[in-house]
Amino acid sequence: MRRFIALAVGFLTLAPVSVVAADASIPVLVPITGFLSLEGTSQRNGALLAIKNAPAGVRVTYDVSDTGVAPETAVNALERAISRGPVTAVVASMLGTQMLAMLPVAQENKVPLVTVSGTASITERNNPYVFRFFPGDAVVKAAHIRYAAEELRARRAALIYQTTAYGQSGRQHLQENAHKAGIEIVFEESIEVAVRDMSPVLGKAKAANPDVLLLHLHAPSTALVIRQAAAMNLRLPIVSGSAMHQPPTAALLEPAELAGVCAETNASPVSGGTPEADRFLEQYRREFNAEPDGFALGQYDGVMMVLEAVAKGASNAAAVTQALSTGSHKGVAMTYRSDGKGNMAHSAVIVCYDGQTRVPRIAKRYDEILAVTR
Repeated sequence: MRRFIALAVGFLTLAPVSVVAADASIPVLVPITGFLSLEGTSQRNGALLAIKNAPAGVRVTYDVSDTGVAPETAVNALERAISRGPVTAVVASMLGTQMLAMLPVAQENKVPLVTVSGTASITERNNPYVFRFFPGDAVVKAAHIRYAAEELRARRAALIYQTTAYGQSGRQHLQENAHKAGIEIVFEESIEVAVRDMSPVLGKAKAANPDVLLLHLHAPSTALVIRQAAAMNLRLPIVSGSAMHQPPTAALLEPAELAGVCAETNASPVSGGTPEADRFLEQYRREFNAEPDGFALGQYDGVMMVLEAVAKGASNAAAVTQALSTGSHKGVAMTYRSDGKGNMAHSAVIVCYDGQTRVPRIAKRYDEILAVTR
């Protein structure tokens, strides 16, 4: 009997373990042309890398659609994707105006949208099908102001922000947090994404005699402001929005122009850190011949959470929505869990440039900025 049991155990040990196959359909609908092309390309790459690293047994079908910058383009892309058959989840545009337009379509069709959009209002509309894997403005703008107040000892700030929904959202949260921190906004102005000459707005900002310049702009405008601030010898510390932490944005500037510039973001893969982040960095470079940023990493983590839910048995959009709503995921950048509104990321970092290199250092980390009560 003992010999029989031993043989049986040996047979079971040697027998091949079958993996139950699971299918997932994940359309990738992101802006890879227009003024958000740098950010959108990173978002796409992060999603594709996660799909490439899908758990064993998970088979993923996907198409990439360029949503440009028009809301109707994003809506049309989403409707087309849904019309082709059952969708597990959608990688949805990081552009706030497009996300706001896509939300009703997602709710009507009960399809989860996985995004890295920072626009605060996308998770303030009682829509259970949006999941944000980049810290929203309520989180990163708190870090933005805390760094200016606590580390730079700033008390008078000039604020330049974009006229887009993203810019308006950031302005609101920067103002609220500045008031709480005792920072006076002595000058503020919004600019269109088409503006190229930043000297007039920088001249007015300097005349207000601030001790810090706060930026909340898309990547092209961020680079232009910083270059022209350096050219006019503005001599003010700059704390920027997350567009500045992107390697493609830094590549538009000389290292010396970056001296004294900091930025908020969720993570900075190029700055090094954990073994998981280093592996992500190595694979991203190999796959795309480019440097990753926090948008790519946030989208990677978001899609990986979806795929792990599929691997554990979430066989349709409803099951994935439930998994994202109630579960947690230890990603490369942080651990994610919903606050009940679809905000999944609750930590932020500040990165700073030393004027010698385009690779920033992580200057400060802020964890669990907003308490997650559920």
